[in-house]
Amino acid sequence: MSEKPLNCWEFKKCGREPGGKNESELGQCPAATERSLDGIHRGDNAGRACWVIAGTYCGGEVQGSFSSKNESCSTCEFCQHVVLEENTTFEAAQDLLTALSIVARK
Repeated sequence: MSEKPLNCWEFKKCGREPGGKNESELGQCPAATERSLDGIHRGDNAGRACWVIAGTYCGGEVQGSFSSKNESCSTCEFCQHVVLEENTTFEAAQDLLTALSIVARK
C-alpha cells in the first residue's frame, strides 16, 4: 500500500492546521477545514486542492480568491508536486470551484 500523500500544511509546514503551532497567531487555514473537497487528490479536507481556497496563507501573507491567486499558485512548489503525484487523476480547478459552489448553496 502506498504512503498517504502530504497535505499542503504538512508540505509547507505553515502550522495553520487545527492544533498547529501557528493556529493561535495566524488562525486556522481554510484549506485545512474545508470539508467539501475532502478526498480530492487523496487529501484531507482541501489540503491537496488549496489553490482554489480563498484565505490560504502563502508567501508570508493571507491570499485572496482563486482568481487573484491563480498565477502564483500555478508556480507553487506544492501545487506542482500534487500535479506530478496525481498525474492522470488531477482534478481541474474549475471542477473544484464548481464543487465548492454546489456545497455553498446547500
